Amino acid sequence: MRRQHWRVYALGGGMGHLTRACALTRAAVARGHAVDVLTNSPFAPGLPLESLLGPGATVHRVDARLDKVATVAAVTAWLQDATPDVLVVDTFPRGLGGELVGLLPAVRAPRVLVHRDLNPVYVERFDVARAVDAFDLLVVPGEDAPFAHHPRAVRTAPWLLLDADALLSREDARRRLGLEATESRPVVAVLGCGRPEEVVDARDTAARLRGTLGARAEVRWLVPTAADGAGSPEALAVWPALAVLPGVDVLVGSGGYNTVQEARATGTPLVAWARPRLYDRQALRLTDAERVADAVALEARIASLLGGATRKRPASYVNGVHVAVEAIERIALSA
Repeated sequence: MRRQHWRVYALGGGMGHLTRACALTRAAVARGHAVDVLTNSPFAPGLPLESLLGPGATVHRVDARLDKVATVAAVTAWLQDATPDVLVVDTFPRGLGGELVGLLPAVRAPRVLVHRDLNPVYVERFDVARAVDAFDLLVVPGEDAPFAHHPRAVRTAPWLLLDADALLSREDARRRLGLEATESRPVVAVLGCGRPEEVVDARDTAARLRGTLGARAEVRWLVPTAADGAGSPEALAVWPALAVLPGVDVLVGSGGYNTVQEARATGTPLVAWARPRLYDRQALRLTDAERVADAVALEARIASLLGGATRKRPASYVNGVHVAVEAIERIALSA
């Protein structure tokens, strides 16, 4: 396989688009390809993305505070900088602000859409069906999507940032979470990610759980970087959180793609809120056993999980990102 140059467009808030793009990039770089990632995630500036992705990966961090005009200018400059062997776009076939409609015709390379569930109101209002037809391949990463049956669509298992053999052992994960080797209590981890107010809400949730659970469990508030914890001594910077899930007995978070798929792949019991999003439908992604509506239900579900039988955790899992990389390689070679 000759070395290919990929460009991955991953604009969108939070960690979702960035994590999915990093999963794809890490797998592609491991196969010898060069990958440029474009992100405007507010978490990206503080994360050691390049060291995780490996040599061959370049990350272009667009300031999340830029207005639409400035963001479109940054996207345009990035696309025009070089001609790749393939362009991969995560989630939004029109681009985050609709800018790709005018830019894609000038891209002289195969185009791949990472296609996942989208709000049907958005799909209809912006004629997403027409935008999808501009792509040579649709990769559907482990969940249903509006155009999953498109003739150019390929389904894969869910994408994970790390393969199972890259996760920490339970003992090492608990140590990374700040537990002594002699500590036997279960760990409840509250993910502080998403919008700024949701990070704060996670902090408050962790504090409340420490009070209600008492000596029954160790509670940790996890944030991607120390800066996301705003200097709080209660914050524990852990990224990627997937690496420590073998040491977590109950995970508290939202219904975002990565949180849900990582919990299920590792067999980590998940208790989650369905956060409101413009495009993502978190309530549909969560099962009744995972979803809670308020703090009372959250605490009751956690108490039930801690009082139940210990679950057997899977030794491994299938990471669909590798099938996706192979499908994209074929598209690039056929151009």
